[in-house]
Amino acid sequence: MLSGSTVILALILAASAIGLSSPGFIARTVLRPYQIARGSAYHTLLTSGFVHADLMHLLFNLFTFYSFAPPLERALGTPQFLVLYFCGLLISGVGTVFKHRNDPNYAALGASGAILAVLFAAIVYFPGMRLYFMFLPLPIPGPLFALGYLAFSYYSSGRSAAERNATGRTSDRINHDAHILGALTGLAFVLLTNPLQFRALLHWFF
Repeated sequence: MLSGSTVILALILAASAIGLSSPGFIARTVLRPYQIARGSAYHTLLTSGFVHADLMHLLFNLFTFYSFAPPLERALGTPQFLVLYFCGLLISGVGTVFKHRNDPNYAALGASGAILAVLFAAIVYFPGMRLYFMFLPLPIPGPLFALGYLAFSYYSSGRSAAERNATGRTSDRINHDAHILGALTGLAFVLLTNPLQFRALLHWFF
């Protein structure tokens, strides 16, 4: 029987492969907050998490997902893992809609929100793991990586918002808010479902 993470991986691969060769498919699946805020295209809260902008975007997300999803699924069990994944996907999507609901030109796609939920939940379950942050050559303990990533995403989100307000556009195509919401979803999920495990993470710091 296929694991939940394997099924999700296969769906992302299939949908992204179609999207990369079909702009029309992307247009029907991409998340447009302006449309959702006005009562249409609700399905894109889900479909946008299975398509990607380009091959590098897809490969980076798949590598991250494949690195952390299988061990986390074994720790959580498949039903809880799937709940976590889709909570991360939907919460990050709803947050994106709320922030950009009045921007008719804004669009978002990709599984990053859901994958960040998986990654941050994995850091809580396996605080001894070490990860690489951006281009730093040395591995960083998972809990410190989490703090650094959230701080970086918060800074980048503010910078992108300021640039958009000043010029009407931004050179940064990354949805940092979805990353933050996905990461916080992963932390909140473990706090609610396994508070003892979350307490173990706090003990790592203190």
